[in-house]
Parts: sequence; structure tokens; C-alpha cells
Amino acid sequence: MIRKEITYSLNELNQIAKQILSSAQEHSTHVFAFYGKMGSGKTTLIKAIGNRLGVVDTVQSPTFSIINQYKLSDGGSIYHFDFYRLDKIDDAINIGVEDYLYSSDICLIEWPEIIEPLLPQNTLRIKIEILDNNTRKIIINALEESIDNNSSL
Repeated sequence: MIRKEITYSLNELNQIAKQILSSAQEHSTHVFAFYGKMGSGKTTLIKAIGNRLGVVDTVQSPTFSIINQYKLSDGGSIYHFDFYRLDKIDDAINIGVEDYLYSSDICLIEWPEIIEPLLPQNTLRIKIEILDNNTRKIIINALEESIDNNSSL
């Protein structure tokens, strides 16, 4: 069981990404669910995580494509999902999200609320809160329970 709260400035993103990846390793997970309001920095944090993992592609939000695949320098791949535009869980099921979630590939998910029932129990949940223009607080939670965007984790 993991629960951490970290306040950081935007110039500390690389260190925060390192801490998130360390938490995932401690919890033996490859699925990361990012919660937060629009503009809180979900994609920016995912870019930093991608950089730490050795992504050789440009990381950008898959808002319209729903899913982006990024190649890693070691030849592997990670998958970046954005479920903001989905209306129902069946839309995610129809694109095969469960195949990704239960593979061994790293999955980084923005707006995971709609697929919460599909997430593996050991999903690392990261809630981002805006404190000011340059400061964020993240709550990293690996409790085996679901959350919603309005909860305090």
C-alpha cells in the first residue's frame, strides 16, 4: 500500500517523474492513472515520465486519437491514453483497452474515471492539484480502491 503527497514546482518535474516511477516499481505496477482538472499538468507530467523512461518520440496528448504509442530507446513501447472524450466504458472496451491494461506494457492514462472498473487493482493513481501557476501537489495512491476526481484520495 502506497500513499504519498508531494508538493513541487514545475521545474522539478524530472524529480517528480523519478519518484512516481519508483513508487510504481515498489508496487509492481505498469498502469498509471492520472486524475486532475483540465490544465493541471497531466500531459506535462506524462512527458516527464516518458523522458525518464527513454521515449524517443514526441509525447503529446492523444485527445483526438484516444491512444498514442511511443517507442522507447530500448525498443519497447509505452501507451498513453486520453479518455476525456469518451462517453461510456464500452467505447474504451471497443478499442481494446483491457488488452493494454493487462499486458506488461506501461500504460499512462489521462481522464481514467470512465474506465475505473477496468483498471487493475494495483494501478498507481496520481491526482494532481493546482496550488498556483508554478506549483502543484500530487497525491500518489496505490490503494486497491477506486477514486473519483472530487475525492481526496
